[in-house]
Amino acid sequence: MTTAPEGRGGYRAPSNPATVSGPGALSQRTDGGPTQPAKYVSGLPYGQGQETYSNQVAAPMAGNTMEPMPMPTELMAPTGRVNEPIENGIDIGPGAGSEVMNLPSTKEPLSVTMRKIAQFDPTGEAELIYSTLAEYGY
Repeated sequence: MTTAPEGRGGYRAPSNPATVSGPGALSQRTDGGPTQPAKYVSGLPYGQGQETYSNQVAAPMAGNTMEPMPMPTELMAPTGRVNEPIENGIDIGPGAGSEVMNLPSTKEPLSVTMRKIAQFDPTGEAELIYSTLAEYGY
């Protein structure tokens, strides 16, 4: 059995992989590439933090190959939509109504929505609002 030069054999990760491989003689390896660094998560139960870290090292996640996101517009910056009414997207004033928001349509009474919210409100205030709405038939 012959070995590779300098004792190197087996898988060799490419140092600069291509995003998409070209045809024939222009083909390049597309595996490998930048990965996200492993991070230790503190505060987990005994042994789970090290196990999580070991899993990240064993199977690293791919790096972010997307272009960086643009910075958000500053709060007091001039508008980028000078010809769009400020009421656009609501059902009053000039401009398109709420139909442009592509929101799911719901026809349930407000009291039903408040009953769902009240299940997760530890203060009990949503329960009071729900009972008032239900009492008046909303």
